[in-house]
Amino acid sequence: MAGTSNNMAALHDSFKKFAMHGDTASTGNEMNGKNWSKLCKDCKVIDGKTVTSTDVDILFSKVKSKSARVITFQEFKMALAELAPKRFKGKSQEEALASIYALIAGKDPTNAGVTVAYKGGGVDRLTDTSKYTGTHKERFDESGKGKGLSGREDLAENTGYVANYKGAGTYDEKVQK
Repeated sequence: MAGTSNNMAALHDSFKKFAMHGDTASTGNEMNGKNWSKLCKDCKVIDGKTVTSTDVDILFSKVKSKSARVITFQEFKMALAELAPKRFKGKSQEEALASIYALIAGKDPTNAGVTVAYKGGGVDRLTDTSKYTGTHKERFDESGKGKGLSGREDLAENTGYVANYKGAGTYDEKVQK
């Protein structure tokens, strides 16, 4: 095949991307079982009929070293070689392997189900600080930036007078007379 080396490079690239997915410390040279399952789901290797998630998990345990928790790229290719005839029944070993490589090569991990911030309708109205009233209004300055601790605390004046008393500071003047 003419495109085999290019196909293998794309396959290795996809292996690295999936191996590093969700793990900041990963080098991309070894893949754990969770990312192996994700690769099989995202790349449609698991079809729910001939290949299930259970088959994929069992195969992962079979190809990895006894004490290891990860597989290398070589073990990854062995797993695909075993999975290919099961996924593509009726094709020869070489055709099935080429088909399964084509499913995976060049693919990236998807972020399906990731929560994105919603901005619309009621959310804008509820988060607009210029529309706040009462005590909530006191927590923000004119630009809408929070005042921090001073906006949340009732800072008491220890003058001895009741709050909002209009004659504050006049006692000494009255006693003098």
